[in-house]
Amino acid sequence: MTTRETLLEELTWRGLLYQQTEGLGVHLAGRIVTAYCGFDPTAPSLHIGNIVPTMLLVHLARAGHKAIALVGAGTAMIGDPSGKSEERPLASADEITVNAGRIHGQLSRLFASANTNGVTLVNNADWLLKVGAVEFMRDVGKHFSVNYMLAKDSVQSRIETGISYTEFSYLLLQAYDYLQLFRKYGCTLQVGGSDQWGNITAGMELVRRSAGGEAHVLTAPLITTASGKKFGKTEAGAVWLDPSMTSPYQFYQFWINAEDADVGRYLRMFTFMSRAEIEALEAAHAKAPHERVAQRTLATAMTTLLHGADAARVAAEVSRVIFDKKIDVGAIADDVYATLAAEIPSVRYAKAAELSVLDVLETAFELSRSAGRKLVQQGGVSVNGEKLSADSLMVPRDKAVRGRWFLVRKGGRDIALADVG
Repeated sequence: MTTRETLLEELTWRGLLYQQTEGLGVHLAGRIVTAYCGFDPTAPSLHIGNIVPTMLLVHLARAGHKAIALVGAGTAMIGDPSGKSEERPLASADEITVNAGRIHGQLSRLFASANTNGVTLVNNADWLLKVGAVEFMRDVGKHFSVNYMLAKDSVQSRIETGISYTEFSYLLLQAYDYLQLFRKYGCTLQVGGSDQWGNITAGMELVRRSAGGEAHVLTAPLITTASGKKFGKTEAGAVWLDPSMTSPYQFYQFWINAEDADVGRYLRMFTFMSRAEIEALEAAHAKAPHERVAQRTLATAMTTLLHGADAARVAAEVSRVIFDKKIDVGAIADDVYATLAAEIPSVRYAKAAELSVLDVLETAFELSRSAGRKLVQQGGVSVNGEKLSADSLMVPRDKAVRGRWFLVRKGGRDIALADVG
């Protein structure tokens, strides 16, 4: 575990430190600090882009500091203008409340998996929905000039297109969060993404001006891939932490598909492996990048962290089944087959005495029966690892794995699963 005295050096080496306030190193040294990170519950789940600033909070907790995860159900009623070209639609209060509970659950599991002493979960709706407008203007608004607010990037970027008074006020609400946490928990550090610097420093100023307290800011960089793409985006969209929105297998595959130029950086940022372990992996990867040892290590570590060891094991096995044509189908566990059924084209023929290969090719691959028959005749279809002969259009049930599973491959890359159980 990282010591408090070397924490900023560790974060710098891992590529997680982008900005910090003056004196933060001294503030962290020799004392236990309470830090918080805010999360927006306008979506029903966090996505992997949210992991970047979260890792700052996790590393602080692993170093012995106290961590607070704030879900902004109150601020979500307003909407953060940061990084937005236009005002976004407001979510309903009920939707935000449900999302906040789901996100708190994800964060709680992540901190437990990261071997920390835990995280305090708070919701800013507890104070924002109770504060009166006049009280807020007197206690918070008087500490900020309009010129100060206009200078913030989140406001400047919207001056030409227009920004409502609602969104213009957002940074004051977030600043109030910092003050509330300072007063209740002695919180003196807020962490977040670099796009939040303006909002966070406003909170730091409010703590100093309103309560005379020392407060600091630490931000993580916004990540892009080596090819310049936004981190965490795929052709299918965002990669979510909720397994019902992005399955553990799809989550695993995202990391497996990391570019060679990025994998070392991701190992530093997202795992807790030591410098020696990561450098050894990078050296092995440089010698044999085609083996993708670094990517597989990264994928296993991240899937274990977010979804647990069993989910990581199954995801790795599913990946191996899909891409390894020589795998022993009899050695594949039933939970792996069940996951395969959700991830690849699959059909079910309950209690079928035999499997119609043409039916599978038609249903799973949308291949006409004449085209399917021709493919079998050309030796382009295998069932449970055995290439079918030209006239083998039916496979008896006793050839199924444990009387249930048939793995059907079409050509070199297409795969489907038939369940006759």
